[in-house]
Amino acid sequence: MIIILLGYMGSGKSTLGKELATVLNYNFLDLDDYISEKENSSISNLFKTKGEIYFRKKETEYLKQIIDNSNNYVLSLGGGTPCYSENMALINNSANVVSFYLKLAIPLLSERLFTAKEQRPLISHITSKEDMIEFIGKHLFERIPYYSKAKYTINTDNKSLKEVLESILTHLI
Repeated sequence: MIIILLGYMGSGKSTLGKELATVLNYNFLDLDDYISEKENSSISNLFKTKGEIYFRKKETEYLKQIIDNSNNYVLSLGGGTPCYSENMALINNSANVVSFYLKLAIPLLSERLFTAKEQRPLISHITSKEDMIEFIGKHLFERIPYYSKAKYTINTDNKSLKEVLESILTHLI
C-alpha cells in the first residue's frame, strides 16, 4: 500500500509522513525531494530554468512511477501536485493507494508559513501576516476542490502529531 498525504504547504505532510512511516515500518518519500534527486536540481531552480510546465510534467511522470513501482510507502506530495495533470484521478484510480488531505485552517497555516517564508519561494515576497492570510485564502479557494478528492480528510486544527497519527491509523484499520 502507498499512503499519500496531500494538502497546502505547511500543513504538516512531511513531518507527519515521516512519523507515520516509522509507525507502520514503511519507507517515507517526499515527492519534491524525489524530483530534485532525479532531476539533479532544486525545485525552485527547475521552475527558474525549465519553467512550471516542465516541472508539472515531471511531477506527474514521477508520481506515476512511484505509484506503479512502489509498495509500503508514505508519500508526501507538494502542495500543488493534486491540482495538475489529472494527478488526483491517478491517485484515486490506483488500487494500492489511500490518500489523506491534511486540512489546516488558514490562520494556522499563515502562522506556520509566515515564520518560514524564506524557505518557500512561492511566499517569500509576502511582507505581512494579513497579506499571508489573504494569499493562502485565495490559493486554498482554488485548490480545495482538488484536495477534497482525497479518500479521507483529516482536520488537523489544534491537534497534536499523535492525535493526527491516530486519526489516520483509524482509517487504515
